[in-house]
Amino acid sequence: MKLIITALLILLSCQPLFAASDLSGDIENDYDQHLGDLWDHFHRNPELSLMEFKTAERLTKELEAVGFKVTEKIGGTGIVAMMENGKGPMVMVRADMDGLPVTEKSGLPNASTATMTDWDGNEVGVMHACGHDVHITSLVGTGRWMSANKNKWSGTLMLIGQPAEEKGPGASAMMDDNIWQKFGQPDYALAFHVGSTGVAGKVYVDEGSPYAGADTVDITVHGIGAHGAYPHSGKDPVVIASQIVLNLQTIISRELAPRDAGVITVGALHSGTKHNIISDRAELQLTVRSLNPRVRTQLLDAIERVAHGTARTAGLPEDKLPDVSVSEFSYPPTQNDKKLAQRVKRIVLDKMGEDTLAEPDNLGMGAEDFGFFTTDPYIPSVYFGVGGTPAEDFEKAKNGGPAVPSHHSPLFKITPEPAVRTGVEATIHMLMDLMPAS
Repeated sequence: MKLIITALLILLSCQPLFAASDLSGDIENDYDQHLGDLWDHFHRNPELSLMEFKTAERLTKELEAVGFKVTEKIGGTGIVAMMENGKGPMVMVRADMDGLPVTEKSGLPNASTATMTDWDGNEVGVMHACGHDVHITSLVGTGRWMSANKNKWSGTLMLIGQPAEEKGPGASAMMDDNIWQKFGQPDYALAFHVGSTGVAGKVYVDEGSPYAGADTVDITVHGIGAHGAYPHSGKDPVVIASQIVLNLQTIISRELAPRDAGVITVGALHSGTKHNIISDRAELQLTVRSLNPRVRTQLLDAIERVAHGTARTAGLPEDKLPDVSVSEFSYPPTQNDKKLAQRVKRIVLDKMGEDTLAEPDNLGMGAEDFGFFTTDPYIPSVYFGVGGTPAEDFEKAKNGGPAVPSHHSPLFKITPEPAVRTGVEATIHMLMDLMPAS
């Protein structure tokens, strides 16, 4: 049976996938005949981070069917698909595979009903609440067209199906598995993220940092416990922790240069057990975001200084100053190579039209783990955006209609056809420019 399946896959890989036509028409036909159903499959069958076994298996079969040499179980469930096609650069294209522990309430006819046991043993609903189903479908579409059009490009194409972007440590695990040593270090790297906040069919290219670096910081405030009716006999860690929370915000407003960007958010403050007991400790949990290593160092150093200084002002002795710890697992900023980003923007303008390229609207400091692939060693890369919501939905929301759901929401949804087609077409145009036929 295995020999029969292998023979069928080889036979399929020899069949022409596309007639002679324009690229946009090719992709439209492939979406109608194959990619639309593939997106539907991925959307109905999401899997949690580090558990993407069936997703990786399907992605492997899709790419092997068109001639890629695929290696599985890189960094856990990750896959690397290689296609050598003469002399030229090696270009990597990455797509993340994992879903989220969210029960889908989008109202879509193919809404996920999947459930899984999560990392803590809880039974949870699972959905693609961040568009990764679009990413892996587009990766397949890109691979199918590139395989069928080898006469139009030259070099080595590396397609990566990455696990655990949402939870981590997906990209870092693949790097720890010596991915570049095993397959070669790419000359360029590409990836995209579909966005519910972007207009479907549009491409967004940031010349700087499309995603922030992220650090997790824990602060333990040590107090001196006492009866709630006798506060003078202790040192209240709740009051000290509250002062630290407020003082941390002055780092952003008064220590960062006005053109630098940073975020310090205290997501949790835990202390105490009862109404009339002054505890002897409080716990703060922070997320810290930055766009470059210089600002990251400045923020982390200032957080420790403010925590210690606030405690000293409250009269705590040196041996009771807060403990400040930074998680070893931190996300580096996703930094686009400026020259490559400018080149990519020209490609989109020339090949897809002025109406396709839109100005990125990066108002938040969301993080991404793509930077693990491209930071050390440095690889010129571009992480671009693709819109996923029809323009009329934004107009309806503007006029009092339903709001466009955000990522990670149970209501999240992407209009798949324009998103997948735009992602595939933009990626192929970039690859064709980076890997011209010799």
